[in-house]
Amino acid sequence: MENRPENLTGWLAYLSRADIPVLRQTAREIERLHGTADAGHLNAHSIADVVDNDPLMTVKLLRYMQTHKHRSQQHELVENEQAILMMGFDTFFECVGTGATCDALLKAHPEALVQLLGSVRRAQRAARYAREWAMRLHDMHMEEVRVTALLSHYSEMFMWCFNPEVMHDIRKMQEADKTLRSADVQKQMLGFTGRELQAALNTKWHMPELLLALADAEQAENPRVRNVLLAVDLARHSAHGWDDAALPDDYDKIAELLRLDSGQVIKLVQRPD
Repeated sequence: MENRPENLTGWLAYLSRADIPVLRQTAREIERLHGTADAGHLNAHSIADVVDNDPLMTVKLLRYMQTHKHRSQQHELVENEQAILMMGFDTFFECVGTGATCDALLKAHPEALVQLLGSVRRAQRAARYAREWAMRLHDMHMEEVRVTALLSHYSEMFMWCFNPEVMHDIRKMQEADKTLRSADVQKQMLGFTGRELQAALNTKWHMPELLLALADAEQAENPRVRNVLLAVDLARHSAHGWDDAALPDDYDKIAELLRLDSGQVIKLVQRPD
């Protein structure tokens, strides 16, 4: 990327005006649905079904809604279907739409695309876990929990999209030295950590409250925050199989949250996707 930002402030400005790319399948489905609008077959639920599974498309939609709030909007919007209904179909297709795809953007960086899709896959799994657990906990706002898990590390996805060379270097450094902490390498190579970038984007774009709470140590014991954080940890630790050394500790923490025993948790989470 030419004229790459040099610091956190620069990246905030760049990402705030960037056309956020979406998954190729998302773009295809959105275009297909757009084509059915004139026939009267379009509805907000159909669009939301497509948006829901794509963290990049979800953050693109929420960024638009949160930065174009109407004075009459009293509550923050978290559900994609609600946001689409409020903005209307025409505004959705004209102002949000799909734009660039990750495949096209990263055509010259196939390894970065692989890493991005891996990050997306982990987010999708975390979102599924978080929603299932929210249902078990009788959470009245389980969709907010699901979306928060889906967007828990969207800043990492942005970096793979817009800064693939440096992200590749960071990954290679960590592969060469397993003792390196992610935050330390990110600070060295980027000048800031992924957590700092995500927190800054959340604040600048007025993202949902529960997403902001993930970075607040004082809310770590909030059951909804714990739900999301444990779902994210489980998705990350199980990404390459069920033999990761961190998983037994995850099972114990999830068991405590859901008031189950660890054996029940294992059966619950190891079902095929």
